[in-house]
Amino acid sequence: MSTAVKSGPAQPAGAKNGYAEASIRVLKGLEPVKQRPGMYTRTDNPLHVIQEVIDNAADEALAGFCKRIKVTLHADGSVSVEDDGRGIPFGPHPEEKAPVIELVFTRLHAGGKFDKGQGGAYSFSGGLHGVGVSVTNALARRLEVAVYRDAQVARMAFAQGDVAEALSVRASAGAGDRRQGTTVRVWPEARYFESPQLPLGDLVHLLRSKAVLMPGVAVTLVDEKKGDTRTWQYKGGLRDYLEQTLSADVLIPIFEGESYAGKDDGSFAEGEGAQWAVAFTEDGQPVRESYVNLIPTSAGGMHDSGLRDGLFQAVKSFIELHALLPKGVKLMPEDVFARASYVLAAKVLDPQFQGQIKERLNSRDALRLVSSCVRPALDLWLNAHVEYGKKLAEVVIKAAQSRQRAGQKVEKRKGSGVAVLPGKLTDCESRDLGVNEVFLVEGDSAGGSAKMGRDKETQAVLPLRGKVLNTWEVERDLLFKNTEIHDIAVAIGIDPHGPGDAPDMGNLRYGKICILSDADVDGAHIQVLLLTLFFRHFPKLIETGHVYVARPPLFRVDAPARGKKPATKIYALDEGELQSVLDKLRKDGVPEGKWSVSRFKGLGEMSAAHLWETTLNPDTRRLLQVRLGDLDFAATAGCIAKLMGKGEAAARRELMELHGDAVEIDV
Repeated sequence: MSTAVKSGPAQPAGAKNGYAEASIRVLKGLEPVKQRPGMYTRTDNPLHVIQEVIDNAADEALAGFCKRIKVTLHADGSVSVEDDGRGIPFGPHPEEKAPVIELVFTRLHAGGKFDKGQGGAYSFSGGLHGVGVSVTNALARRLEVAVYRDAQVARMAFAQGDVAEALSVRASAGAGDRRQGTTVRVWPEARYFESPQLPLGDLVHLLRSKAVLMPGVAVTLVDEKKGDTRTWQYKGGLRDYLEQTLSADVLIPIFEGESYAGKDDGSFAEGEGAQWAVAFTEDGQPVRESYVNLIPTSAGGMHDSGLRDGLFQAVKSFIELHALLPKGVKLMPEDVFARASYVLAAKVLDPQFQGQIKERLNSRDALRLVSSCVRPALDLWLNAHVEYGKKLAEVVIKAAQSRQRAGQKVEKRKGSGVAVLPGKLTDCESRDLGVNEVFLVEGDSAGGSAKMGRDKETQAVLPLRGKVLNTWEVERDLLFKNTEIHDIAVAIGIDPHGPGDAPDMGNLRYGKICILSDADVDGAHIQVLLLTLFFRHFPKLIETGHVYVARPPLFRVDAPARGKKPATKIYALDEGELQSVLDKLRKDGVPEGKWSVSRFKGLGEMSAAHLWETTLNPDTRRLLQVRLGDLDFAATAGCIAKLMGKGEAAARRELMELHGDAVEIDV
């Protein structure tokens, strides 16, 4: 007789170790912001969340509907921002069936700034994707909003990001209510910030610069605690602001101008362009401020690079036209830019920023846009003011001569006993560590494209044959048996060494050592092998910040004209970025199939022009500096040993079992 043993429902395998279906959380509403506020804003203090509200008011001014912005620091620690723009719509959304004002403050990616150039509410704006002010609400203990619009007054209040007081609407009662605009009052939640105090100096600078960039708009700051009120309203614009900010006398009169694309422009959308004021000084700290659609870009970006390129090309052209350059002197962009102070305000139809805090502009087209505005204007100005042009040329040439003399001194110091350079190294002409760089390129084919596309003055190319040796467990005195490693060491001028050694860095031949490989699995493998080599046998190069990884794109998207935006080429690093580009095209109203996607099979298949534009050009490329990060040297060595050690197969298998499902392998 057999006995049947009853058992309960079969448990999922993952339930035994605490990881099952119920372990997956779906964050809704504003929860992602509360969980990881640092992904959406700065958390050192609440200034950036207040700036999001100020930027919304500034966008109204940029659209031509606002003439007054008032910021009040209240005695209870709250901050209010008031404008006389059109006011946020508060009626029900046709699809979401909720008040629009509620969606704006409680939903990520809800806003009025998606439809650029298609009859949308904003053609040019700093706001892009409806995230900013909802982040402010998520990180606020309380937020109150009042809207004056269409002879009505609408009010709503939120607490911890949720609706605390439902929308109330009444008719305007008296003359005081017969106005347009929005007032937002915010009580930032202190626990989300390292310091709850607003840096007053930074706020004043922000408001003052907004007034400069919006001629005719009055910007007021009221401090209730101090009983202080300040108003900024500039009629002289960027020139007056730069003159007031400079701490040194100018060499030549301030060069100012503005230029915007017209209807028939084949390269840029109507209204795109820039306004600028540039001063050259012999001493003092340079003043450099740039903005995109009134958003301050403290980390610069492609529009700054465009100004740099336009200035350099115009000054270089003037010097060549008047035969002012002494024999043997070669000009570099930094010779012109070193003593330049500027304020730059760019207008870009669809700007792409680096991160939500928008410190840096990544839009590649902005370089061509600003350069094409600045260069012809400066060409005309210099040739109309030849005396000033020659005075500027004299300063620029002196800077170039000083730079070249410094490079020659380094060469003389290390001139004796230098090994013969490898034959396949295509060297650069410069010996200035501040600008020269070498690219370690995968294969002769890619090396050929890189040689044709590079800047011969500052960029060297060393092609590598096949996969580099895994050097993690190779003795130092045996390294030079490998031809590729021997060539790398001789080319860069530094002998292999350990973490405690002090190699002679005076023999270093390049300021940047750049690993350039295909954007696929094989390319990633070569990156890892080279990083292992540098970490194990050239650690001083990583410690001093000389090692970089280039990031060539994997895809190119040829996008048709859309709205005011002409046809463009957009590059994407990987599948994730490609999907973001395609999603953006769909939002812009481009029908499916109207774009074409090209995949680069390898660097060797990229033309020299494409390689220069995407990977070699210092103004448009993406180059990552290699640093140790949060781990110390020993901890990093332990991690690399797991990946590269011959006896660590079990550890690698464990890593793959734990994290293999998080990786999409592109073979």
